[in-house]
Amino acid sequence: MDWLTILGISVALAMDAFAVALAAGAVISPITGRHLFRLGFHFGLFQALMPIGGWLLGMTVQKWISAYDHWIAFGLLAYVGGRMVHEAFEEDDEEKTPSDPTKGMTMVMLSVATSIDAFAVGLSIAMLGVSVWLPATVIGLVAGVLTVAGMLLGRRLGEKWGKRVEICGGLVLCLIGLKILLEHTLLK
Repeated sequence: MDWLTILGISVALAMDAFAVALAAGAVISPITGRHLFRLGFHFGLFQALMPIGGWLLGMTVQKWISAYDHWIAFGLLAYVGGRMVHEAFEEDDEEKTPSDPTKGMTMVMLSVATSIDAFAVGLSIAMLGVSVWLPATVIGLVAGVLTVAGMLLGRRLGEKWGKRVEICGGLVLCLIGLKILLEHTLLK
């Protein structure tokens, strides 16, 4: 597999992570290096591990996983996105801080949801008989870098447009989940 192909796949896979990072950057105030590291590291790690997992499992489980992977991604993204929209409409309370998408189960759910497609790429790489190690490394690095860039851009948008960006970010997550679902059901 040539470098241009690997880079193209990496950027394509990182687009969901970038969009989620935009939304996360809009709701976290202020964004610290710790936030950037946590989300960038975890999105990159999951994006790197999923193709390896897909490659290791090969074609043996593709039939079972492909039947419902899109439902998992949709459910996770719709839940987190819906929660973001809900929080944006809640009354402002100085004691209440919005949930931090770079912590706990929210981060894990987002990491899984944005990297499920990378699992399918790993299955494809296995079918090609190509080593997965270089593509997985590049996929993870690109996802990590684009996640950090997305968070920084999201912060600027959040500072400028406030709750509107938080609502849009939540809706974007829901739409990404819907896109994944439609691609695997109606548009297949």
